[in-house]
Amino acid sequence: MPESTEVRRPVITPVRVVIALCLIAPLVAMVWVSSYAKIDPKLGGIPFFYWYQMLWVLISTALTMVAYKLWQHDQRSRPATPAAGSASRDKKGGASK
Repeated sequence: MPESTEVRRPVITPVRVVIALCLIAPLVAMVWVSSYAKIDPKLGGIPFFYWYQMLWVLISTALTMVAYKLWQHDQRSRPATPAAGSASRDKKGGASK
């Protein structure tokens, strides 16, 4: 039997917007080179250009972790779709029509 080919549009929620911002912020910070292409202020003798990028390595790690945890929470809180539940039941040897 043909399965339902219903196309569901992605749901945009505030949590997903925060996830997107967490993932886009490091990209924007690193692509906008003119904002950090300078020598001063130095931090322990290291020019701003270098320590700014190294700081973003840590910030990116933290933001990616936050995005991942939010995504996990978002996926757990979403209700299971009935179509997906019946399809998995059929594959496990459950009764089918």
